[in-house]
Amino acid sequence: MAQIWAGTDIGKTHHHCVVLNAEGERLLSRRVLNDEPELLALLADVLSFDEDVVWAVDVADGMAALLISVLLNHGQHLVYIPGLAVNRASAGYRGMGKTDAKDATVIADQARMRRDLTALRPDDEHAVELRVLTNRRTDLVADRTRRINRLRGQLNEIFPALERILDLGNAGPLILLTGYQTPAALRRTGGKRLETWLRNRKVRSPEALAQAALEAAERQHTAVPGEKITAQVIHALAKEVMSLNEQITEIDKLIAARFRDHELAEVIASMPGIGPLLGAEFLAATAGDMSRYGTADRLASLAGVAPVPRDSGNVSGNLHRPRRYHRGLQRVFYTSALISIRSCDRSRRFYERKRAEGKRHTQAVLALARRRVNVLWALLRDGQCYQSNLPVTEAA
Repeated sequence: MAQIWAGTDIGKTHHHCVVLNAEGERLLSRRVLNDEPELLALLADVLSFDEDVVWAVDVADGMAALLISVLLNHGQHLVYIPGLAVNRASAGYRGMGKTDAKDATVIADQARMRRDLTALRPDDEHAVELRVLTNRRTDLVADRTRRINRLRGQLNEIFPALERILDLGNAGPLILLTGYQTPAALRRTGGKRLETWLRNRKVRSPEALAQAALEAAERQHTAVPGEKITAQVIHALAKEVMSLNEQITEIDKLIAARFRDHELAEVIASMPGIGPLLGAEFLAATAGDMSRYGTADRLASLAGVAPVPRDSGNVSGNLHRPRRYHRGLQRVFYTSALISIRSCDRSRRFYERKRAEGKRHTQAVLALARRRVNVLWALLRDGQCYQSNLPVTEAA
């Protein structure tokens, strides 16, 4: 049983730590630099009060990574309380102001009173690497989406007919825009030269793309103001999108390689609808350690695929989607459920049965995702791969 509780409000350059005893009395309040010598000094000072200590933080990664690693490497018991929970709990404490010291006090006091907080454990190197890679991929995809949207906006200003026919998710239209951005330029080039230019750059179906681009050019003979400089911006944006596509392709290869090296990769990938990318995102979110969550229900709750009740008075059975959940983990189960409907007969039958019961598409997919949590949980627990030829009883 812990004798003292150390709550730490996490910051970018400095953290604030408050230590409370069993009666809630403050033993220490200190602002420390996010630097190893400072953190080790704080650890020594806290342990000088009592060696039975529970540490609590409101951030579980990022700028708290060094502190968490220092504490876990020294065998400390560390729990996580979400920042939203700290914010709401602060309203029950005296004083309307908000300071780092008050937040740290609330964190320590909540850790002192609550027994349901998640204990943080060190992640294996594979899980950390996959988290870094999948986060990087998410950033690259977001950057690509922003640039494609900007590219469409710029192209629509000077050449709306071409913008309508191009699918900028493919490489061919992007290559076209690196060379030709205006109707006049396309008309001057002509069909044969444009087709040859595209073929030399290994564009798929150059004839169809060249014909569609020239038809769009024939529908517009008006040059809009700012066309020349906008064409230069379109050229630059198209190059940037192509570069981002190459970076995403490379990081996908890295993710797939690191995922296959994980000891649980074969079990996870055996589930219909889960490939290297979704499998890597699952490992990045959970480290593959199901003992952290206790039950499949808790994992489903974290993933946001388990409904939560909002009953009051005479109203019961009022179920809603949770407001707080791990969005990356929900993406894994929801997206894999969508894929499995097309690739797995059992998943498709389950989905169709839920639709026949009157559920909307999203509700039916969420129901399937919830069911898949139980299946994946059992596979990881038993270390067994999914086998579609085993007889099972369909659950409601």
